[in-house]
Amino acid sequence: MSDYRLAEGLFLAITPAGAYYAVSRDEPEPLRTLLLALLAADVSPPLDEHTLFQLASETGESDVAALLHRAQRLALIQGETMAVNAPVASLEMRAPALIAELSGLGRAVLAEADGFYVARADVPHEAAEEISALSADLSALITRHRGLLSNNLNLGADAWGALDAAGNSTLGIWPLYVGGKRFALAILGEPRLNRPGFTELIWLLVRRYGHVQPDADELVSRSRASYAAHRLSQAHDEG
Repeated sequence: MSDYRLAEGLFLAITPAGAYYAVSRDEPEPLRTLLLALLAADVSPPLDEHTLFQLASETGESDVAALLHRAQRLALIQGETMAVNAPVASLEMRAPALIAELSGLGRAVLAEADGFYVARADVPHEAAEEISALSADLSALITRHRGLLSNNLNLGADAWGALDAAGNSTLGIWPLYVGGKRFALAILGEPRLNRPGFTELIWLLVRRYGHVQPDADELVSRSRASYAAHRLSQAHDEG
């Protein structure tokens, strides 16, 4: 691993930007895998060598410290003095309030790829169904033309929106990819994705639909065992 110095007494927490990066695409890559591993845990793990070894195992990266440094530099993760626990409420109970926080009008819909909605906030049932169907059509369109958007035009965002004459979003739709499933977050009015509520929403989605990950206690226990084996191997080689 690189010669990075770990800050003591901190826990690894995902920022709203990190939560979005983790689910904004369905293509696996080390940084996204790292963020998804953190989002799948019951609690944010401590920033220590034991956790580094476990994350190295999860991501397949030998230099996970450099990966964490990159994530920190991009403001995808941050250090917290206290562990952050995963949300305990169910997705069905929390999602309506969470998506309401992400809209300047308090109006939003969380939809599935099949055109049905998971949650709605201040949007009538019939309108939520229509928005969900629109989200499914747009998400399929985005996937079909991703080569043009990402490669030819070098656009890093997959969100689409209906704009007013001043270029302000009146309805924005963000595809979200979790555990092989595609969702769409439709927001009416000004989007406010840079909120803790967005991280909580993604945490709930990953824990519900993402791949199974060990909880924090098991993560620490396994990483300590891995680290102890590594140290024993080092001592044997030096001897």
